[in-house]
Amino acid sequence: MTAPRRFAAPQRFLHWFMAVCILSMLFIGVGMVSTIAPRYLVLIQIHKPLGIAILVLALARLSLRFVYGAPSLPPDMPAPMRLAADLSQYLFYALMIAMPLIGWAMLSAASHPVLLFGNVHLVPILPVDAQEYAWLRRAHMCLGLAFYALILMHAAALLFHKFVRKDGVFETMAPILASRQTQEVEAKNL
Repeated sequence: MTAPRRFAAPQRFLHWFMAVCILSMLFIGVGMVSTIAPRYLVLIQIHKPLGIAILVLALARLSLRFVYGAPSLPPDMPAPMRLAADLSQYLFYALMIAMPLIGWAMLSAASHPVLLFGNVHLVPILPVDAQEYAWLRRAHMCLGLAFYALILMHAAALLFHKFVRKDGVFETMAPILASRQTQEVEAKNL
């Protein structure tokens, strides 16, 4: 089976939808830890269900990756860049899955319910333990900062591919391509 030239439409939709969700989640997280104002409660009421939604979407996205595959990287891409591209994908999936699970575990260890909507809440996944809560809270915060860094590197790499290398990597996930761009990318990848 040959690799597709672009990610499938459902993959592209989930990518961009999740990008908005994840960026929102990271900024909400920063807002939560930097305030004790009444808006803290509003932020946390958004943060919890959005985190679980990201977990579900990440699992769906991973499933789509197995179903549709991914476009091949350009053949002339240097080995260190290929390694960075591969590792960044593994890191993204790991963080998209681990962050919500760690948050859920952290809240479980603190005996705080994970309220999704209305009276629907998730069952605790850890017993109540103050030390475990403190460790998980620290891990959640540190991984959130790592997520910010990974997103910045991802954006920089895509801009490098789009404007310096002009190798079609950006276009594989672009939501919409202009007709001329599509033809150029397809011709280059043949």
